[in-house]
Amino acid sequence: MRLKDLPKCPVETTLKMIGKRWKIIILRELLTGTMRFGELKTAVKGISQKVLTTNLRQMEEDGLVTREVYNEVPPRVDYTLTDVGYSLASVLDSMADWGEGYRHFLKLVEKQNKQ
Repeated sequence: MRLKDLPKCPVETTLKMIGKRWKIIILRELLTGTMRFGELKTAVKGISQKVLTTNLRQMEEDGLVTREVYNEVPPRVDYTLTDVGYSLASVLDSMADWGEGYRHFLKLVEKQNKQ
């Protein structure tokens, strides 16, 4: 990613980096630490191998993750968040807080509608 390729709006920049559903979930999983490809595939429910590979490659190009390949049989590949990737933790925390608040709101609305 190059600076000239980014939108002028910082919100759009953030969305460009993590706006796809799978990227956010991959980030959430990698916030716990380094993971092998297979571990990520298992942790990210519903993602195909191709989509996971594509997203990880994009995230690596964007400087969010590093990829370490070990010359072993079978091949082993580890993915780790970079410092830039870890800096998104507060964004994901805010999203989680908002999601929890929205769930609470919906529970209240549903409770009121039952009365």
